[in-house]
Amino acid sequence: VQLQASGGGMVQAGGSLRLSCAASERTVILWAMGWFRQAPGKEREFVAWISASGGVSNYSDSVEGRFTISRDNVKNTVDLQMNSLEPEGTAIYFCAARRIYWGSVSQADYTYWGQGTEVTVSS
Repeated sequence: VQLQASGGGMVQAGGSLRLSCAASERTVILWAMGWFRQAPGKEREFVAWISASGGVSNYSDSVEGRFTISRDNVKNTVDLQMNSLEPEGTAIYFCAARRIYWGSVSQADYTYWGQGTEVTVSS
């Protein structure tokens, strides 16, 4: 399974971006999907996950209320709508697939990873 993340770019603080992750196979509709990010000089961290059906989602405290994860199991895509972006949101964002229904905040639980898309938030 290949995952292709897109939608990154540069935005001013307070602005919005929408990231998208496209999967190469329909198998992913049975799996949870997640987004992680890695800021310059920092470890990669959890951002959000969504269950296979899209009925359950979970967010890190730092993005709760500002980011929304969603999925389209017809198009095999998972999106991350990011609003009220802060400079601390500058990072490379990665989508990932976990081969069971429920997501996880742990990177080790994900099997497939996209290449990442870069987001820069200026102050």
